[in-house]
Amino acid sequence: MNFEYSDKSRALQQKLTAFMEEHIYPHETAYREYVHANPWSHYPPLTELKQKAQAAGLWNLFLPKTYGAYSPGLTNLEYAPLAEVMGRVLWSSEVFNCSAPDTGNMEVLAKYGSAEQKQQWLEPLMQGKIRSAFLMTEPQVASSDATNIETSIIKDGDEYVINGTKWWSSGAMNPATKVYIVMGKTDPSADRHIQQSMILVPADTAGVNVKRALRVFGSLDSPEGHAEIELQNVRVPAGNLLQEEGDGFRIAQGRLGPGRIHHCMRLIGGAQRALELMCQRVTQRTTFGKEISKYSSIRQDIAQSKCDIDQARLLTLAAADKIDKGGVKAAKDLISMIKIVCPRMACTVIDRAIQAYGGMGVSQDTPLAEFWTYGRSIRLADGPDEVHMYQLGRNTLRKYNDASN
Repeated sequence: MNFEYSDKSRALQQKLTAFMEEHIYPHETAYREYVHANPWSHYPPLTELKQKAQAAGLWNLFLPKTYGAYSPGLTNLEYAPLAEVMGRVLWSSEVFNCSAPDTGNMEVLAKYGSAEQKQQWLEPLMQGKIRSAFLMTEPQVASSDATNIETSIIKDGDEYVINGTKWWSSGAMNPATKVYIVMGKTDPSADRHIQQSMILVPADTAGVNVKRALRVFGSLDSPEGHAEIELQNVRVPAGNLLQEEGDGFRIAQGRLGPGRIHHCMRLIGGAQRALELMCQRVTQRTTFGKEISKYSSIRQDIAQSKCDIDQARLLTLAAADKIDKGGVKAAKDLISMIKIVCPRMACTVIDRAIQAYGGMGVSQDTPLAEFWTYGRSIRLADGPDEVHMYQLGRNTLRKYNDASN
C-alpha cells in the first residue's frame, strides 16, 4: 500500500488550504450567525465565494476520473485529502460544489442517468446553479434496511405515480433545491433486492408536501435542513426513472461507497481542527496556578487524539485506494470499517477538545459543538454502526470459516 499523494493532489491541497485561509475562515463566525438568524436563506457572500472557487479551479473535485466528461479527473485517493481540508469548516464544501447530498446525487446521475437526465439535472448541478436532495429514509420502517421502504412507484401509462412519506431528506429545505432522487418500490412481489427503483422528482411537482424541518440536536441545520416530505399521487414522466425498474437497490449501494469516504474524510478534518484548537486553548489558560497543557491528563488526551486521527485517516485512505483499484464491492469491508471507526473517533476527539475548552466549547464561539453534532449524526446516516458491524462481522466469519474448510 502506497498512500503517497500524487503531485496533482498535493498541488490542489496547497491551493485549497490557501483558499480556506484567505476566503473561508474569515467568514466562519458571520456565516454561523447569519444562518441561525435567517433560516432557509443563503449567506449573501456565498455566491461570490463560489465564483472565486470556480475561477481558482477548485470546483467539482469529487467525481472519480472513471466518470467521463463530467469528471475533473481525480481518483478517490486524490480527492480524500481535499475532503479533509473542507471538513475543517462544515459549510465550506458547498463553496467548492462538493457538498452532500449533491455529490452522491451527481455521482448517480453521472453513472446511471440518461443523456436527457444528465442535460436537465446533472449539468446545472455541476455548474452549482441548483441543489438537490435524496429521499430514501422513511418514518414508519427501519430504513437501515433499505428493502423495508414502503413508498410506492406505480407505472400508469407514460407516467409513474408516487405515494409515501420520507424523512431525513437532507438538503430538501434548501431554497436552491430543485430536484429529488426518490427511492421506492415498483414491484413489492419481486425478490427483495429488486423491488426498489429510483426516480427523479422535480421539487415543485404537484403532490409534493414538505411537512416540516427536522431538528438535529435542536439545530435546524440551515440552510440545507432535513425535511419530512409527504408524496401524494405525485406524477412524473416515465423517462424520469433511473435505469430500469428494480435497479434502485443496486444504484443505492454504488452511491453510498464514495459518499462514505467523503463523510469520513470531512470528519477527520473536523477532528484534526478540534485537536489543533484544543492544543491552542490549553496553552492559553491556567488552573490552580498551572498552565492546563502541563497536566498529564491533558497531554494524554492530546497524544491519544493524535493517534486516533492518524489511524482513522490511514484506514480511510486504504478504503479510497481499494475503491479506485477494485470498485465499491471489493472495498465493502473497508468501507464498513471506516464508517464504524471515523464517526466514533471524531466524536471522542471533539469531546476531549470541548472538555478542554470548558463552557466555551459548547457555545457558538467555536465550531466544536457543530463538529460533534455532525459526527454523532453520521453514526446513523448512510447506515448505522450496528448494520456495518453486523455485515463486517458476517463477512469476517465467512472468510475465516471458508479458509479453515
